[in-house]
Parts: sequence; structure tokens; C-alpha cells
Amino acid sequence: MSDPTDELRSDHLEEGGGPVKSFLEHLEDLRWMLVKGGAALLVGMIICLYGTSQIVWALKLPLRRAALITVGHQQKAMVHFGTNLLSVIEAPTNRFGPLYLGTNSFTDLQIEPVAVGTNILLTVHVDPSPSDELIQSTATDLVYLDPASPFLSSLHLALYGGVLLAAPFIFYFIAQFILPALRVKEKKYVLRACLVGVGLFLSGVCFCYFFVLARALKFAEQFSLWMGIKVPEWRAETYFSFVTKFMLGMGLGFELPVVLLALVKIGILDYRRLVAMRRYMVVVNLVLGALLTTPEVFTQVVMALILQVLYEVSVVIAWYWERQDKKRAAAAPRD
Repeated sequence: MSDPTDELRSDHLEEGGGPVKSFLEHLEDLRWMLVKGGAALLVGMIICLYGTSQIVWALKLPLRRAALITVGHQQKAMVHFGTNLLSVIEAPTNRFGPLYLGTNSFTDLQIEPVAVGTNILLTVHVDPSPSDELIQSTATDLVYLDPASPFLSSLHLALYGGVLLAAPFIFYFIAQFILPALRVKEKKYVLRACLVGVGLFLSGVCFCYFFVLARALKFAEQFSLWMGIKVPEWRAETYFSFVTKFMLGMGLGFELPVVLLALVKIGILDYRRLVAMRRYMVVVNLVLGALLTTPEVFTQVVMALILQVLYEVSVVIAWYWERQDKKRAAAAPRD
């Protein structure tokens, strides 16, 4: 006489699931998943602590790019003595006394000592087309205002960087724990959703880092100048928190199509419901833009617009899926 437990195990394996385990065995698997995930995160944090200077350089790059962005007919003259930047002068016109600054937004004034007999005079050499590297040297600088900030800031950067480095291994350990319990069809959908989700998350982070972040920083600087407050320096820990949270929020925002289309596959949403929700999603996206980004108007509006575009893409995909289902239903043989 066959054992019912053996039949259950056989049916479960045929459906694609792993072997049936007891509750304590699942707890043991969960414990090992947490241990391995925590070890991967710790190794990632140690690597990022060692490479803190490289991480800081990468995070300051949008700040240097923001220095290249000009607003209106701004005319700035950089005053250099050798390799030292003495000052940045904002000129109302392209003439500064007898000096002609050219038509570009940035001009470099190089002060050079010249010997005339026994006297040393200072002359000014005008470069109307300075290099981008020279312009980037005028970017807003970062400072720490207390002794503990560099250590705490480096730990925060190591944590964010460690999560990013360890993420593939952590997802692999989670998959080892979850996938054996799923059936073949469920595994297919989960793997597809994970691949698309990872791609969208990385796309959101890259879009934020390469296209949005520098403009957001420039907007913050211009808004401060509009208020009558200059921005020669920013607190480093505040800047790093702003940049990392903004990139993380943008990456999470790009996951919206995965969530919506998963609900469509489950049957909770469909094309008509998504179209009917459009007017409400405008408000929802504005709220998400405020929650997923930093408390700054430009970034919130940009995030809301991107979320709305992603929502419209999800609506189009849902319409295509519904159309394909109708075609298959029409082509199916009838009894």
C-alpha cells in the first residue's frame, strides 16, 4: 500500500515545487538565508569603506556637471592665480572695466606676475573659452562642520554601497529559499518580474544620476539665489543623503509598471480600470513624487511626471495583452 506522503511529494515535484519540508526545516533554511545575506552585506560594506574616496568622487560628479549648466544670460568670470581659484565674479555684461569677456557664459581671468625693470606688476590674461575642467572647479564645495560627521557619513555611504554590491547575492539567496516552493508557471512569472524589475530599477538610478540630478542641483542653487542667499558650500552629509535618497527613490519609482502589470496578470486590474484610474493616478503620482524624493519641488515634479509616463506605458501594455487574449480566444476552436 502506497504512502499518501510519498504521493504528495511526487505530485509536488511534478508541479515544479521542491521537496515538502517541515516547519522547523523551513526555519533552518530561513536562518541560513539571513546569515548568508548578512555576510554578503558585511563584505560589501567593507569593500565600500575601503573605496570611500571613489564613492565620494562619483557622488560629487553631478555637482561638477551642475556647474556647466547656465541659466539665462549669466556671465561669470573666474579669477585664477596659477592653479588657485581666487573668486568667481558675476558680471552684468560681457565687459568688466576695460576687459572684454567674450560672448560665452564663462570666462577665465588668469592673473600673471610680470617683471618690468625692478618692479613686479600683475597682468590679466583673458581666456574667453575656458575648458570644462576649469569651469567644474567652480562647483559648489562640500564641507563637514563637526568632527564626527566624516565617520558617520562614510558609514552611511558604505551601507548604501554595500547594499548595491551585495544585492545580486542577496536576491540569489532569497531565490534559493522561495523558488523551490513555487510551481513551474509561478517560477516563470516571478523570474520575468525580477529581471524586468532589476532592469527598471537600474534604469531609474542611471536616469537620475546622468540626466536629472545635475539639473536638480542647479535648480536648488538658483532657487537659493532667487531668495537672496548665496551657496558657496553645502554640508557634505546632507548632500550625500540628498543624492542617495533621490537615486534610490527614482529607482523605486521605475518599479511602477512591474506592480501594475503584476496586478493585471493576477486579474485585479485590467485595461479599462487602468484608463478609469488615470485622473486619480495624477494625484497619486504627485504624492509618490513627494514621498520617494527629497523635499525639493523640482525633484518631486520630475518624479511625478516620470511616474505618469510609466503609468501610461503600463496602460498601453495592458491594452496589448487584452488584445492578444481576445485574438487567441477568437482563434480557439469552438465545440
